[in-house]
Amino acid sequence: MAKRDYYEILGVSKNADDKEIKKAYRKLAIKYHPDKNPDNKQSEEKFKEAAEAYDILSTPEKKQRYDQFGHAGMGGGSGRGGFHGGGMNMEDIFSQFGDIFGGGGGGFSGFGGGQRRRVTKGTNLRIRLNLTLREVVEGVDKKIKVRKLVVAEGVTYKTCGACNGSGQVSRISNTILGQMQTSSPCPNCSGNGQSIDKKPSTADQNGMIQKEETVEISIPAGVEDGMQLKVSGKGNAAPSGGVNGDILVVISVEDHPDLVRDNSNNLHYDKYISFSQAALGTSVEIPTVSGKVKIKLDSGTQSGKTLRLKGKGVPSVEGYRTGDLLVHINVWTPQKLSKEEKKFLENCDKSDNFTPKPTNKDKSFFDKVKEMFG
Repeated sequence: MAKRDYYEILGVSKNADDKEIKKAYRKLAIKYHPDKNPDNKQSEEKFKEAAEAYDILSTPEKKQRYDQFGHAGMGGGSGRGGFHGGGMNMEDIFSQFGDIFGGGGGGFSGFGGGQRRRVTKGTNLRIRLNLTLREVVEGVDKKIKVRKLVVAEGVTYKTCGACNGSGQVSRISNTILGQMQTSSPCPNCSGNGQSIDKKPSTADQNGMIQKEETVEISIPAGVEDGMQLKVSGKGNAAPSGGVNGDILVVISVEDHPDLVRDNSNNLHYDKYISFSQAALGTSVEIPTVSGKVKIKLDSGTQSGKTLRLKGKGVPSVEGYRTGDLLVHINVWTPQKLSKEEKKFLENCDKSDNFTPKPTNKDKSFFDKVKEMFG
């Protein structure tokens, strides 16, 4: 089933500012909050859906990528697994957006008077991944080694004595309006509700150690140089049973020896031929991402002619079309001539057949540019 548009989910326009987006999400979060709709799966899914939309549209970098590529830009349309724009669980939502109502306590206030314990999230890891042009065109699975924080073996936790496991501490203060009670995350356990009971000497103060892990990353076809993708839940672990961080993958595409990609997913290749090949016609080999192909050049081929090989370019990251390979023909002019060659060409120059006679079929440079990018 296709994912719904994030703007449609929140009921805002694409020109909505941060304030409008936050207001729309807050309205939906209140309506579908699990405390108001206990054991209601449909409301829970709508609650998650709204949170996912808010996560993307409230973050400038994510919003820009979504506006440009849609769900595929968030990894949701590739069908290769590993990447997604949301897939948030309830703990993610309460830990990330718990202050949406302005409470500052790191968790939603329960509509029935209860409170949810704050869930910490591990930090993200950022890596740069080098890809060849062929890997970009075809998509690829990569196995990489990363060093990440994990909970050390033998670590045990106990209920925090300062907050009795609630993750919140309450204070009563006297104001001109009378006594008021406020809640904030417990400073002893950072709102987790748990503190370390036992840990090995090799672990840090949070019971964490560094460990190398092999992670498999699926790269969808059509990614671009500089694009950032996310592998959810594969970053640093969080103490006290929190939520793992993510791996942020920055794509770096290696230069191809022959082919150049443009912004429209087309590839370009300059083919040089001799004057005699242009005049007589010939067959030439053209490199593509997957191998060489042969094309025929008619006799009388002009320098500057562009041939289009359909579907031999780069697929769109959204998967709706594939670019072409544009072959630009250039007639090579020799720079040094022997006496015999000079004599031959001087005789040719006297022939009327060697006098340029452009026709309407011979397009100008500007016409070719319009055809390429129009």
